[in-house]
Amino acid sequence: MSVKPFDEFYLGVSSLHQIHVRQYGNPRGPKAIFLHGGPGGGCSDNDTDFFDLDTWHLTLFDQRGCGQSKPHAELKENDTWSMVGDIEAIRKRLNIDSWVAFGGSWGSTLALAYAQEHPSKVKGLILRGIFMCRQEELEWLYEGGTEPLFPEVYAEFCKPIKGVNGSSNIDKYYKLLTSEDAGVRAHAAKVWSTYEGTLAFLEPNPAAIARMGDGKFADAFARIECHYFENNGFMNESNSILARAKNLKGIPGVIVHGRYDVVCPVKNAFELKQVWPEASLHVVPSAGHASSEPGIKAKLTEACRLFSSLS
Repeated sequence: MSVKPFDEFYLGVSSLHQIHVRQYGNPRGPKAIFLHGGPGGGCSDNDTDFFDLDTWHLTLFDQRGCGQSKPHAELKENDTWSMVGDIEAIRKRLNIDSWVAFGGSWGSTLALAYAQEHPSKVKGLILRGIFMCRQEELEWLYEGGTEPLFPEVYAEFCKPIKGVNGSSNIDKYYKLLTSEDAGVRAHAAKVWSTYEGTLAFLEPNPAAIARMGDGKFADAFARIECHYFENNGFMNESNSILARAKNLKGIPGVIVHGRYDVVCPVKNAFELKQVWPEASLHVVPSAGHASSEPGIKAKLTEACRLFSSLS
């Protein structure tokens, strides 16, 4: 059963964006921040399930443009490094010295980028479904890598962009998702989000797929994801996760990854582990991408118990 926050507020992080922040658990306990996926996925009270809230002081926030943050599905002033700054702004607002960062999928990207930018503020990292926003990862997911495993699903993903001019599937979708035609935009968002929802689970989860395809959620999720991926996650060779791996030195971490993760292949986690020896890697058999899958949830919950002693 989900719990409710003991505090929530909007924090202005630019002249345009206000992010919705909420706090849970024990204000005197060890501090953690939860970074949701997408980008564009938003948070829910259920994201607290990994944490013992009698122990932890947990902060959740909806990243720019999604969830309860405002304005909805806004792409202007929405990039990786602005959101790294948002995490710091929240930390300072809450007068927290340092904390554990917990993130899965895109949340792992953001957690790693934040830790590399502000290593002294991170006591530890708990990561799931490693995604580093590299070109090869984007090509795997959107440019045909998944087709041999899910040919019918990939075919549905490609239907809306048939005949659309563009240098890649991402580029073609970006044209649709930024269209002034609301119908074009809504259909593209639904197909994009449903595609990812279908791939996220080892066993099909119709309810989760339906939620991801829902109009308001899909609008933010698809638009913001595509915006980031059209811009290579706002990263280049010099500021990529692996290029700055030395900044993680001394930060303990737990990496949890499903063996059959189709959204973010386990190779990503293996490569990160090679350059970050302080991290332990747990590959969960019979699991895909979703944090709700039993083996993944159990390992993440175990990591939260372990890291509660870092304060």
